Amino acid sequence: MRKRSEYAEPYRIKMVELIRQTSRSRREEVLREAGYNVFNIPSQEVYIDLLTDSGTSAMSDNQWAGLMIGDEAYAGSKNFYHLRDTVSELLGFKYVLPTHQGRGAENILTTMLVKPGDRVLGNMHFDTTEGHIRLKGGEPVNLVIKEGYETATRHPFKGNIDTGRLREEIRRYGRDRISFINITITCNSNGGQPVSMANIREVSAIAREHGIKVFFDAARFAENAYFIKEREEGYANKTIAEISREMFSYADGCTMSTKKDGLVNIGGLFATNDEALYRTAGQWGIVYEGFLTYGGLAGRDLEAMARGLREVVDEAYLEDRIGQVGYLGTRLLEEGVPIIEPPGGHGVYVDAKRLLPHLPQSAFPAQAIVAELYLEAGVRAVELGTAAFGRKDEKTGEQVFPELELVRLAVPRRVYTDRHMDVVARALGAIAGRKDKIRGMKLVYEAPVLRHFTARFEPL
Repeated sequence: MRKRSEYAEPYRIKMVELIRQTSRSRREEVLREAGYNVFNIPSQEVYIDLLTDSGTSAMSDNQWAGLMIGDEAYAGSKNFYHLRDTVSELLGFKYVLPTHQGRGAENILTTMLVKPGDRVLGNMHFDTTEGHIRLKGGEPVNLVIKEGYETATRHPFKGNIDTGRLREEIRRYGRDRISFINITITCNSNGGQPVSMANIREVSAIAREHGIKVFFDAARFAENAYFIKEREEGYANKTIAEISREMFSYADGCTMSTKKDGLVNIGGLFATNDEALYRTAGQWGIVYEGFLTYGGLAGRDLEAMARGLREVVDEAYLEDRIGQVGYLGTRLLEEGVPIIEPPGGHGVYVDAKRLLPHLPQSAFPAQAIVAELYLEAGVRAVELGTAAFGRKDEKTGEQVFPELELVRLAVPRRVYTDRHMDVVARALGAIAGRKDKIRGMKLVYEAPVLRHFTARFEPL
């Protein structure tokens, strides 16, 4: 990889959106009204928004031009066929079912395949995936390698599945108790960490040996392919498109939130080469999402998605995008802020356990950091710790805490400059400088599923 100082962004700015910093007193008022949950804060009250990289990308002039040729026919939109052909060319899947976003595709997949008592095996399931599995009565099982939980350990592919544990799960529970294997590329829950081609290949071979289907959560497939090109032997001279095609050749299908590597503001899809599975998916898609050729989206959205998927495999774009995330990671380490190392593809994850060792997980330390960051600089991040992944054991009633307690700084694509990243780094550096004074949080309201989206807190 070239040093970022050696080149400029592979685009120039044609339009800007005004943002303003508010006063600390105003932010205190806003945060209090929001129940100390930044999901409840209006976007105009946010200075730099790193809540998510989902649907927050800046679309290109080519994508905006595509909106103007949207075919809004209820059935058979020409934009659907452009999307279908693009997915077939890039990912190798013949059958494509558009959805309004990734969780729509997850809902269809889990509705088809997950029965009560089933287990879904994966590296690390993200929040919506886990929610859909549990709602269907299944159990999401995380099998990421041990290095995937070690935030200070540097490993090139910390999203890999532990194949020894995978085999043990299959041996212990049997093929009939396992719905499918879900590989998240890149692995969101532990820092946007990539999965190697060798690991994908081995997992696929194990699955086929036992007649188990493999699906990708492919929201960030191009970023994963870029890491394979940079870090895995034998791929340096392959294109991102070539690497992507090989990755997907080992899967039975995928779900995708195209709000990430599709570079659009809304959209998702389910794709497969299994005609019978596609026909069943289509039945559920019509119920939940809309007709087969629009899936809850306007024709113009389908066109922007098709064009975005072609743009995302451009190596110059990926070099800059992942380079900016790496820049933020480097700046945070310089400020004394502990993060998951090395930084992943779509964001930098702060290790709340290491930053606030005086707070137990029952005090929601990651949520406390999220609140402090908003108060310090108007920066919105997201908690991926006890609020997002903690739960009560159904048998014992005891609180189960996640292994990782993280604050995710998700960087939108083609939106912010490195100077914005400097603001974020300085703000977290200031928080690290007064970390001993930071209090934890208590939960005062929670929903039964995906509680972190709507939860309300109070400072301890």
